[in-house]
Amino acid sequence: MPILFYNEDVKPLKLERNKIKNWIKSVIISENQKPGSINYIFCSDEYLLNVNREYLDHDYFTDIITFDYVENGIVSGDIFISVDRVAENATQFGVSFDEELRRILVHGVLHLLGYPDKEPEQKKVMTGKEDTYLSIF
Repeated sequence: MPILFYNEDVKPLKLERNKIKNWIKSVIISENQKPGSINYIFCSDEYLLNVNREYLDHDYFTDIITFDYVENGIVSGDIFISVDRVAENATQFGVSFDEELRRILVHGVLHLLGYPDKEPEQKKVMTGKEDTYLSIF
């Protein structure tokens, strides 16, 4: 099943597509799941704000929204990522854009794998998983 990349309202990013696809598949497999169809949609703050309002009834900017289509252990979904937020977060956290983008890419997949991040303890687990998988990129 494919991992595909789309752009809405932003210029296409220069990505190591095959390396990213193989990495994401390895993350899913190492969590004992099967990779399905995953769409990454890179977009602007405004575009993602509209998605947030329309589908989640939230009226604020965010860096990522994940729509989960996981069924029978096959990991599938649509992952919307605000390129504007990624750039701002990279600056705020003192990391490169590419490093922050990789964190967000794996963050979305971890949501599809069933990891929540609403509570402090959940965030800790999520960040630990992100760090682990970032280290194997």
